[in-house]
Amino acid sequence: MSDTPTNEETAPDIAATGAVAADTLAEVAPATSSEPTPSEPAAADSATARSASRKVREGIVVSNKMDKTAVVEVVRRSRHPQYGKTVQQSKRYYTHDEENDLNEGDRVRIVETRPLSAKKRWRLLEVVERAR
Repeated sequence: MSDTPTNEETAPDIAATGAVAADTLAEVAPATSSEPTPSEPAAADSATARSASRKVREGIVVSNKMDKTAVVEVVRRSRHPQYGKTVQQSKRYYTHDEENDLNEGDRVRIVETRPLSAKKRWRLLEVVERAR
């Protein structure tokens, strides 16, 4: 026979009784505590943790003619992959404006949210700068 131990020699409790000893279970599953670990967010931080995963964009209001809705144009700048020139690309987002307080030209910050209508999936987070 070989000199290496077999499963029966290394774990006699399991081989003999067919059950795992209590001290073996304690090694496998450490005791859990009810205290939150430093890596877990606290209850107060859970609201900010949820909103942190949502997309936030900053843009300029180009239309406020609808009721409780404003159109925000967000300009994205990126380098062209081949020529290296900076290229501007713009996109318009329908944004929920509950108080109808936005005016054309306002610089605003919007955040992604659940669908509010057929095209509206963003809501107003804050007004960064008012139009002059």
